[in-house]
Amino acid sequence: MLHTFNVNNMYLVLDVESGALHSVDKMAYDIIKADNEGKSPYDLPYEKSDIDEVLKEINELKEMGALDTPMPDMPDISESDGIIKAMCLHIAHDCNLRCKYCFAETGEYRGGRMLMSEEVGKASLDFLVKHSGNRHNLEVDLFGGEPLVNFDVVKAIVDYGRELEKKHNKNINFTITTNGVALDDEKIDYINREMYNVVISIDGRREVHDMLRKTPNGKGSFDIIVPNAKKLIERRGDKEYYIRGTFTSKNLDFVNDVKELEGLGFERISIEPVVLPDEDELALRTEHLERIFAEYESLTNYLSEKRRNGKHIVFFHFMLDMGHGPCLKKRIKGCGAGVEYVAVTPQGDIYPCHQFVGETDYRMGSVVTGELNRDIQNNFARCNILTKEECKECWAKYFCSGGCAANAYKYNGSIYKPHKVTCELLKKRTECGAALYAESRTEE
Repeated sequence: MLHTFNVNNMYLVLDVESGALHSVDKMAYDIIKADNEGKSPYDLPYEKSDIDEVLKEINELKEMGALDTPMPDMPDISESDGIIKAMCLHIAHDCNLRCKYCFAETGEYRGGRMLMSEEVGKASLDFLVKHSGNRHNLEVDLFGGEPLVNFDVVKAIVDYGRELEKKHNKNINFTITTNGVALDDEKIDYINREMYNVVISIDGRREVHDMLRKTPNGKGSFDIIVPNAKKLIERRGDKEYYIRGTFTSKNLDFVNDVKELEGLGFERISIEPVVLPDEDELALRTEHLERIFAEYESLTNYLSEKRRNGKHIVFFHFMLDMGHGPCLKKRIKGCGAGVEYVAVTPQGDIYPCHQFVGETDYRMGSVVTGELNRDIQNNFARCNILTKEECKECWAKYFCSGGCAANAYKYNGSIYKPHKVTCELLKKRTECGAALYAESRTEE
């Protein structure tokens, strides 16, 4: 299977099954595209001798296994091996903001406001270690609501994790996701010392952020969060971080939000599409796609220009490593939600991921009692690009791995039926990321 596309005057051909990405000139692109679509290249306005030469090169690439390669033998992933390597701990089902688009209902998750106890946090890590098999590197995201409203428990959990590392020969990479409101010198120094990664939520421009991310008294939070975030990043050195924003129907010009964040000194940025029911005024719908696609191309051009001028901005959704990407098994099964990755509520209930919390049909067990529903785990293991009809013939299948199961469930009522708008956005981001990757390799 081949996918031909162009982004900002770069003509690209992706060999889907091998992952080979070819940057070609306009003539070669037109000939490959016509040939791939079953049309005669000789109908194109090029000299026959030139077309013959390109077709000869195409055949050589096919013989080399770099173009139009067949689907490889697929590994059997119809069942989970039971290994869990990553966990999202809901330190707080409470929050000090009241964001308009919050999927967690401003922290309540439909279950009321509550905080995780130290005992549940420790039981969660015990559960993770017990189910991690021979995995040495484990991932724990300290999440909410807002985890910093329960900071003493954050510290107790991390301290306990360090004990478990020594006892069981594990390495636990802790990440914290915060809105930044409660950051102070103590918390900043602690996070920078203990956290492998930190994600801070800022939506970009002041007017965009303050419209959506309000305090309980209805005021904007931009002037509270930005100084805190800047101080944390300035002290963090070369450690991992992301500034994570959300775009909605109200800021489809989100390139301006990226520029705002870059202007504030942040160089690792993620601006992600909101997930809301179609009837919500902030929702992204099919009629917004063309505008969003143009914005992604504009962002590609902006990032490219910045790199050519010596400044490298990392945009999370454009990060593609075409040469050293994940193995085939990983590309088939995706993020691992419900299989290798689970979320734990303040009461200790286990769910496939943070977006399933509160969906009682998807409660997988409890870290307190130690139970784990392997039927749900195996159901998520079977939910992959080999079992989703929409994915089997999709050129982007190895990049999205079937897409987000939570989005599929929330929009379509089934984890096996991908959400169309989410798919289209993923495909466009993949094209833009591939273009930036190809451009960077051309410049080497």
